[in-house]
Amino acid sequence: MSTNAHTPERIPHGVGDPGVAIGGTTLVKGLGVAFALAVTVGGMVGQGILRTPGIVAGAVPHPTLILVMWTVVGLLCVLDACAHVEMAAATPRAGGPYAFADRSFGPVGGTITGWADALNNIGAIGFLAVVSAEFVQRIGPMAGAPISVLAPAIVLAFLGVNLIGTRVGGASQTLGSLLKGLALIAIIGLLVPSSPAERGPADGLPPALTFGALVIALRAIRNTYDGWNSATYFCEEMPNPGRDLPRTVFGGIVLVTVTYVAINAALLHAMSPAEMAASNLPVAEAMRSLLGDGAEQVTSIFAAISALAVTNLFVMFCSRTAFGMARDGVLPRALSVVSGDGAPRRALLAVALPGAALAASGSYQTLLALTVPAALVVNILVNLAALRLRRTEPDLPRPFRTPLFPLPIIFSTLISLALLIALAVETPGITLGFLAVIGVAALARILTLRR
Repeated sequence: MSTNAHTPERIPHGVGDPGVAIGGTTLVKGLGVAFALAVTVGGMVGQGILRTPGIVAGAVPHPTLILVMWTVVGLLCVLDACAHVEMAAATPRAGGPYAFADRSFGPVGGTITGWADALNNIGAIGFLAVVSAEFVQRIGPMAGAPISVLAPAIVLAFLGVNLIGTRVGGASQTLGSLLKGLALIAIIGLLVPSSPAERGPADGLPPALTFGALVIALRAIRNTYDGWNSATYFCEEMPNPGRDLPRTVFGGIVLVTVTYVAINAALLHAMSPAEMAASNLPVAEAMRSLLGDGAEQVTSIFAAISALAVTNLFVMFCSRTAFGMARDGVLPRALSVVSGDGAPRRALLAVALPGAALAASGSYQTLLALTVPAALVVNILVNLAALRLRRTEPDLPRPFRTPLFPLPIIFSTLISLALLIALAVETPGITLGFLAVIGVAALARILTLRR
């Protein structure tokens, strides 16, 4: 049996419809397959694909190896997704990783995971809004607006969209993902017929690969793929998560992997690895050779749409973590109230307002650095939760069961742990500071339960 029967007010585990909040209202079960696929793809495809190919080409200037690495990391995301999908399909509760760890480890483990995930996602709202503001400045009449004003305004605008209702917020995300997908297809279609890059005679042997270069490339690619678990945050609002989540999450990862490999292949057709490495935005450079001066405007529009859509998504699903934690008493229970149209408005305010405050700082690099260790900690904890729940609740119905269990989950855990250790060595202050904050949250939860 689960170890989570610790307060009578908590929702019983294993109920068929865990959508009833403390206030007696219900999350709307109106987010279907199209939405789940849209948030999976939309969560992964952002402005990173415009910049990361240059970073990778600079670290690993070998065309074939570049394509292999983009493919391999996509397959690693499939491994990472196994535990998340298995847990979400078996225990469809709002809160994403918080709900999974809470079910498996109890209140303390749930609190650690929930706070790690909330801090990660609120920080992501901040830096995504900053990136969105930077690209919005390039394409319209907002060129004179300071980032410190424009970035929080973007967060507040998406807060307003989601306060209208869950279906409106979901429709906006589906539209954003559709526009991004069409733009990527157009970019690939323009680059492939272009003239092949002139490689010139070889100046000797290709540069030798180093371990450090491989780590730089893999970390950059992995960051570009982040967001594949977005749909699992909404499992409580899906009519049939056991059927729809495996199809949309794994299908979305495969779709994005094929797209990313195609974009890199198209870039390598139009540019040499050295030319890609010399550019901060190699997609823009390749497009400039085809469209002239208008390429920067076209690329900026795509980047703005991508960043804005991802910012909207993070505001939407981060509120589900706050809602789930409030419903279980980890956060103030007032945040678990749901409006008549299904929007957890107070939870939306609780995540969007601090996200807007962080966005006002305008510091992209700092905010990004704060989120990386958090994402790794969350992935490790969800993997461990899936392993433990198989042992403590072997008879729990699992619409999706990880193939070759437990090997994919163990492999995913080891990779995340290795990256976390590397970050602790590279940026000890940020990583250890984050872990200290999580430790304080866990201690506070232990003291609360003892009282």
